[in-house]
This record gives sequence, C-alpha cells and structure tokens, in this order.
Amino acid sequence: MKLDAIITGLILIIAFYVLFLIGKWVNDMLHREYKLNFELVEKDNAALALALTGYYFGLVLAIGGTLVGPDAGIIDDLMDLCIYGFLSIILLNVSWYVCDKLILRKFRVSDELIRDHNQGTGVVLAGVNIASGLIIYGSVQGLGGNIWTVIAFWAIGQVMLILAGWVYNLITPYSIHDEIEKDNVAAGISFAGALVAMGVIIGLAAEGDFYSWSENLPAYLVYSFLGLVLLPLIRFLTDKVLLPGVKLSHEIAGQEKPNLGVAYIEAFAYIAAAFIIYWCI
Repeated sequence: MKLDAIITGLILIIAFYVLFLIGKWVNDMLHREYKLNFELVEKDNAALALALTGYYFGLVLAIGGTLVGPDAGIIDDLMDLCIYGFLSIILLNVSWYVCDKLILRKFRVSDELIRDHNQGTGVVLAGVNIASGLIIYGSVQGLGGNIWTVIAFWAIGQVMLILAGWVYNLITPYSIHDEIEKDNVAAGISFAGALVAMGVIIGLAAEGDFYSWSENLPAYLVYSFLGLVLLPLIRFLTDKVLLPGVKLSHEIAGQEKPNLGVAYIEAFAYIAAAFIIYWCI
C-alpha cells in the first residue's frame, strides 16, 4: 500500500469520526428530555442504551455509504463525505421521529425509554435506526445520484417501514403496541428483526449507480414490496422449519414470561431471509 493511500485513508477516518461525533451531538440536542450520562451511568438505563446503540450503528452505516465507491480524489471524497454525511445525520434523526409518531404511534417513545426503562421499545427503536441506516447507505453510495435521489429513496424506505409495521401487526395474533407497552422485550426483538430485514432489502435494492428514475425506481419498489409480501411466509417457515412444533405467538406473547430465545430466532430468520432474497433475486 502506498504512503499517499494511507494518508488519504487516515484523513477520511478522521473526517468520519468528526461527522459521527456531530451526529451524536445532534441527537443529544434533539432529546433534551434526558441527560445521557445520568441515564446510562446513574440509572443503568438499558432501554435507552439499546435505542442509542441502534442509532449509532445506523449512523455508521449511513455515513459509511458515502465512502463506498471509486476514489475521486481526497478533495472530492471529503466534499461528498461532508455533504452526504450531514444529510445522513438529518435523515436518521428524522427516522427516530418517524418511529415515535408513526411506527410506535400508540404511546410516547421517550416515556417508555426514560420513565419505564422499556427495553422492548428500545430494541424496536434500535431496529428502526439500523434499518434506516441501511436504507441511507444504499441511497448515498454509487454514482449518478444527488441529494434529491437520496431523500426520495429514504422517504420511500420510511413508508415501507411503516407499512412493514402494519403488516407485522396483521400477521401476529397479538397487538405489538400492547405487548411492547407491557414491557414485553421478546415482542420488541421479533418486531425489530422484521424492521431490520426490511431495511436490508430496501437498502440493498437502492445500492449501485443511479441511471434514471424510470430505470431505478421500479426495481426499488419491487424489492420493497417483495419484502412486505414475504414477511408472513418467513414467519410461517420459522414456525415450521427452525422451530417445529412451537407456536411463535404463544412463546412471545401467550405466556407469563415471554420467551426471549424464540424471539431471537424469529428476528434472525427475518434478517437471514432478507439477505437470501437479495442474493437470489
């Protein structure tokens, strides 16, 4: 490896971490209802830790998408990193509010995180942030796009995540909102897995070079709706193949102590299936 390549890489790493710290600062400023250090250190708030871990992971994915692709020179690379990095920070924080107001709309997310230390809420919010990070990752990397294509693909992705929440409620015999509000962490884990799976499908569908709306948008929508259609099938297969003889809904919401192990398996099944769908279609 040449010395100039190492120097360029170090400069980009420093710029990346500066943007990451800005993203952390923006999130902290937007959530003045809690003091981060107090919640995590003094109150051992694992629910907030889960939500923030998902946000930080989504931030790494979103900003990282700007670094994927051919080297255009250190100046152009830094300009792209700054422009699309700042855009990614804005969009990811809006995604947090999309979760609060539309996906988990039946209760106030901040109350569940701060007042109740509800880890079910924390893991769902983490799932939304990771899914949104994947969507932004796919939207910003590649050639031919611009700020408006990134915003458009992100916005469509948010609509798909909202629809995924609606479909998930349809295919489960219990109310996801009611279970999460009852601090059912298993229900939150399963739901988060479905949301991350949608993010994988939508984000990977957006990756690559942008040629035109007529060429890129139909494929993006097809992959997105395919994810929605396959959610019920994946849940059925998890019941029959990975956990034969076990009824998922009973293990997650039909007994006094929800089964976290089953929830992990269901979440894994959604995410694994998302990658298989992308590799095969």
